[in-house]
Amino acid sequence: MLPGLTVPASLAGVLQGLRPSFTAPSFATFTLLVVGMVAQTGPRTVCGMLLGAGLQAVVSHHRLHRFFSVTRWSADALGLVLGRLVVERLLPAGAALEVAVDDTLFRRRGKKVHAAFWTHDASQPGRVTARGNRWVIIGLVVRLPFHARPTCLPVLFRLWGGKGSATPVELARTLVGLLARAFPDRVIHVVADAAYHGRPLRDLPDRVTFTTRVQRNAVLYAPAPPPTGKRGRPRTRGDRIGNPTQAGAGASWRQTSVTRYGRTDTVAVAEVACLWYGAFGKRRGRLVLVGDRAGATARELALFTTDLTSTVEQIVARYAGRWSVEVAIETAKGPMGVGQARNHVEQAVERTVPFGMLTMSLVVIWYALHGHHPDDVTDRRARQPWYTTKTEPSFEDMLAKLRRTIIAARFLPERPGKATPEQINAVHLAWASAAA
Repeated sequence: MLPGLTVPASLAGVLQGLRPSFTAPSFATFTLLVVGMVAQTGPRTVCGMLLGAGLQAVVSHHRLHRFFSVTRWSADALGLVLGRLVVERLLPAGAALEVAVDDTLFRRRGKKVHAAFWTHDASQPGRVTARGNRWVIIGLVVRLPFHARPTCLPVLFRLWGGKGSATPVELARTLVGLLARAFPDRVIHVVADAAYHGRPLRDLPDRVTFTTRVQRNAVLYAPAPPPTGKRGRPRTRGDRIGNPTQAGAGASWRQTSVTRYGRTDTVAVAEVACLWYGAFGKRRGRLVLVGDRAGATARELALFTTDLTSTVEQIVARYAGRWSVEVAIETAKGPMGVGQARNHVEQAVERTVPFGMLTMSLVVIWYALHGHHPDDVTDRRARQPWYTTKTEPSFEDMLAKLRRTIIAARFLPERPGKATPEQINAVHLAWASAAA
């Protein structure tokens, strides 16, 4: 531990689980950066993290920059260790893993920024293009006792290298493969939006299922018939079914209740056993249709899943949980300040965003294990009575509580002495951030 760095015992216990990913010196720097990023109320640049830790007079900023650009550590290894922590502490024993996949753009300027390209920015309405780093992100979806909706904890990341390099679908396949090898005894259910389908996903292990929104012009086929025993290659697909609308016209619809987005809705559903041959090849799957009423073409959700055992209700709820990765991305860019570091060297660019996203996941893990108290929401509503419908702690509440815990630890009885103006100002900023 670096001299002068204050880490609450509860946070230190969580960080200790990540110790195998670092050497002793690099783990000390990692701890400083995590504490600094959480405690910082201003910009989360690398120097901003140093200011947040309050060690700018003791530790050189060069050490922190070298941690991202030179020091030997792996974002993949760190993410997998964090993933094991999530699975062991926040999921039931033996439970299947739910994984959400998405990509996003962190805007960057400058000709020398590594892997910065003009591409679509999905965070903005309409067809907006911007320049920056495009990241493919996968996260573990968990259900916390104090949240009605699922929560996504990002764990693995890949930086898109531009046209001519691996596509986002190929990068996602690589990350899912890493997760599958790290948890060989678990069933893994992957959900993604309509952009994620194609040949790279055809060779997923049988215990890894994939659910995505099917394109309206996708051509579906019946499963391949059994071999006839005649000469020639057996058929790899059955008769043509058509597009999802055509498949739904001849399907058997029924009314059911599904839990999604924190509420229970009554919807009409239908399922059709089929192959999406153009995307998933010979792997069997199901078309799951969801509408306001039986046979409805308006406001209809069409999903393709390779999961042959879960119920339709479970698949619809699982796909709805995909939205949690969108929330995680917006939270990272907003209150967590991920992407504000201005580095441009290749290795630094490839590490800084994953570090920030993993720190965000650490905040949620710490709060779930050590920080949550039923009075957190009551206190927030007492300070801000206009939140009349607030019933759950937000990420800002979790971040503010950990920030106050870190700052309060700097005034322990073991370190007597009058607080400096800087320390008092840090406390005031932490409380102001919590009340914002």
